[in-house]
Amino acid sequence: MKNKSFILALDQGTTSSRAILFDRALNPCASAQQEFPQLYPQPGWVEHDPNAIWDSQLATMHDVLARAEAAPEQIAAIAVTNQRETVVVWNRRTGEPIAHAIVWQCRRTASRCEELRRQGHEDVIRRKTGLVMDAYFSATKIQWLLDHVPGARQAAEAGDLLCGTVDTWLIWKLSGGQTHITDYTNASRTMLFNIHTLEWDPELLDIFNIPPAILPTVVPSAGVAATCALPEFSARAIPIAGIAGDQQAALFGQGCLQPGQAKNTYGTGCFLLMNTGADAVLSRQGLLTTLTAQTRPGQPHYALEGSVFIGGAALQWLRDELQILTHVADSAPIAAALPDTGGVYLVPAFTGLGAPHWDMHARGALLGLTRGAGRPQIIRAALEGIAYQCHDVFAAMQATTGHPLTLLRVDGGAAANDFLMQFQADLLNCPIERPACMESTAMGAAALAALALGWHTPDSLTGRPAAQTFTPAMSALDREQKLAGWQKAVARASRWVEDP
Repeated sequence: MKNKSFILALDQGTTSSRAILFDRALNPCASAQQEFPQLYPQPGWVEHDPNAIWDSQLATMHDVLARAEAAPEQIAAIAVTNQRETVVVWNRRTGEPIAHAIVWQCRRTASRCEELRRQGHEDVIRRKTGLVMDAYFSATKIQWLLDHVPGARQAAEAGDLLCGTVDTWLIWKLSGGQTHITDYTNASRTMLFNIHTLEWDPELLDIFNIPPAILPTVVPSAGVAATCALPEFSARAIPIAGIAGDQQAALFGQGCLQPGQAKNTYGTGCFLLMNTGADAVLSRQGLLTTLTAQTRPGQPHYALEGSVFIGGAALQWLRDELQILTHVADSAPIAAALPDTGGVYLVPAFTGLGAPHWDMHARGALLGLTRGAGRPQIIRAALEGIAYQCHDVFAAMQATTGHPLTLLRVDGGAAANDFLMQFQADLLNCPIERPACMESTAMGAAALAALALGWHTPDSLTGRPAAQTFTPAMSALDREQKLAGWQKAVARASRWVEDP
């Protein structure tokens, strides 16, 4: 590989940081991954140490080059894709975070969201941002940090603090503290960005009492936006040329560049996105309207999105907390060995329910247990619970658009689970395509950088051959009965936590 040029894609996720080298044809050549701690200081709270995020990401950068026996001089560009909505606030002068990052899963600001709803702000927020009023998004997290970290608000108003989503934090570190930016996809998830004017919105900043000076400059997803200034990568100025939130990056990486094309990512959570082109479709079925990766300034394109908070994380819970699963990959043969769950349902609402329910006060529930239910039934119920949640989003998307989706492209770690993919196809009554390369998120970021470098054109990025297709095989009656049981289970889990 010594004579090759690469794009180094940094895929900073909720539970791990990854680095992948892609060649000019966007084939993955080497990868490295490192997990970092998940912090749960109180029930419903989720935090990350921003320095642990950076340290793990930097370690993977060195590791992937070592694995590929490649030199920093061979990196033509760096691309960044990241967990969205998670926010970091840091000191502009020292570069040190003022507190742990508040993660997208965190529920601590649910009461603030309810207060804003009572004050009548929900409609204007929905209209300008395409988002629903929920603690999932960044605005109330930033406000919480400014209001609860001693001296933070005064420092922010004095111009001493900066904030951003994880892409902003990584690029700040990569650039040696010289560049404070984000891209349109990440900005569109903050609840502060007007997705129609493509600007930080003064009215929204006033609602959340956030000083505009702490916010990053917003740039297109494809284009040279910064330069890497790390000493070990300073043999030449390596451009940072592709930036996108993980789900929009996956949409791009799956080649869903035309209206009507859809993908679902099965990661820590699950995220179903459908490209709607230049139309910002507003859903009345609990879906979000969000910006897709922007390749040309001033020409916004949009997607409908349904977010499931707990996807593959449900299997991690079985492994780490219940300790009934040694390896996540073992879940598929265990589930496939059973004819069904025996009536057991697992609603993994550990951090509330996302689309289309948007219930911040729901909590996880294991229901339908009998004396014969045991470890295999619970494991299968966890896998089915992921698929049921995605079905709810899929149904809302069909109701919003008025058109049935005839194909779903999938990616993410849990998409490698054959049982889950077949059960999902059965529930949706729709074929599912799984690509040969599952690195859709990192590939999407790399593809954006490849556009900036002139290595590819949009037309050359649309083809993603499927390695495997899962076709529906479940009877309509069986599907209806299973979905009816799921709806009963969701009703039991709903609004479990009392309003404050």
